[in-house]
Amino acid sequence: MLRRTLFFAAAALLVSTPAFADATDAKFTIAVLPDTQNYIDYTHQKDEKFPFDAREMFFDQMEYIAANVESAGGEIAFVSALGDVWQHQTMTIDPDHYMRGFRVDENSVFSKIFKPTQKVWDVEMPAAKKGYELIAGKVPFSVVPGNHDYDAMWTDSKFPSAAKPVAGDMSTIGVLHPGGLSNFSAVFGEHTPFFKGQPWYVAANDGGADSAQVFEAGGYRFLHIGLQFDPPDSSLEWAAKVIEQHKGLPTIVSTHDYLDTKGGRNANPIIDGNKVDPQDNSPQMIWDKFLSQHDQIFMMLCGHQHGQAIRTDANKFGNQVYQVLADYQDRGQTAKDAGVTGRGGYPVGIGDGWMRLMEFDFTGKDPVVRVKTYSTHYKKLSGEVKQYAKWYRDHEDPGMKDKDFYREDDFTIALTDWTKRFGPGK
Repeated sequence: MLRRTLFFAAAALLVSTPAFADATDAKFTIAVLPDTQNYIDYTHQKDEKFPFDAREMFFDQMEYIAANVESAGGEIAFVSALGDVWQHQTMTIDPDHYMRGFRVDENSVFSKIFKPTQKVWDVEMPAAKKGYELIAGKVPFSVVPGNHDYDAMWTDSKFPSAAKPVAGDMSTIGVLHPGGLSNFSAVFGEHTPFFKGQPWYVAANDGGADSAQVFEAGGYRFLHIGLQFDPPDSSLEWAAKVIEQHKGLPTIVSTHDYLDTKGGRNANPIIDGNKVDPQDNSPQMIWDKFLSQHDQIFMMLCGHQHGQAIRTDANKFGNQVYQVLADYQDRGQTAKDAGVTGRGGYPVGIGDGWMRLMEFDFTGKDPVVRVKTYSTHYKKLSGEVKQYAKWYRDHEDPGMKDKDFYREDDFTIALTDWTKRFGPGK
């Protein structure tokens, strides 16, 4: 425990954040980091006989962001990290859920894969902290907890796995549930040097599992709200108060699990928090109770479910809310090239350096968001990689045409009702 205390105390050496970048620039970019767990996974490092240190790809992503933030002359004005920062847990079950009567069931598939380990503290959390130190003091950012970032993730005894799960039948695998935020709070809590005293970090709830940031770009002040995994009512009520305190600001919300790869508001059936714990809200409940009820929310970002999707719905005021999924954790061409093969042809997930770059352009009559997908490993946009569909399509979207697969990672969102909702800007 002393080692952990000393380790995290070293974060106090972080530099302070400069003033907001030029808010009148008509173009700016939001960098979106989906699930980074497979880079940071302790089993994907040379110390565990893996052929390369996968965490170096994560560091490359953060170095790219640092080199391209507005304060360094680039276009990145904000960074949203969508959770599952690291891979493993340190507890079998957290005390709160145990005291509420939850019990652990042995899982025939996941018990060994996600067995609690001290290497979360020794390897994974230090790598996460080191990565975010590369952008600290340079750009406002948000990190939400994904299910892997909780202290525990167990199979609930009410939804056990079969001794021999049936291939393709998710109901036989059991249902995992996460709990406990001590580890996440140690790295990304509201009182850590990443956020304490930062003028753009404007509110927090549950120790920082829910958080809010304000940044200026494109002639507007934006509000960003990050919500914990399957946020309970207390999180949504807190977020509603933050919106009331920042009334009228164009608002983006990020959470870990919201859309599936078909664009449905459906939780991952293997990790369905609302199914296990009625205190948690499902994606549809998040829409019904929160997203659709506040007109200044115009975008929702999420990860967790392997692939891409976008859907647009009118809120109760008749205005558009753009909901966008991106998660590249299953992409394993880099592992394949290094001679690592998975079971049954399933790729060994790494991520291959892919991340989202969302460029907001206010130079035209109607603002647009140009969504690009960039790999800091290959140093190319998705559309510049000839093998892109060959590498990833058959796993993510089997049967899809190449051109359609490319469009999933290279598209434009027209903000047609923007000026009506938020005015002309500065």
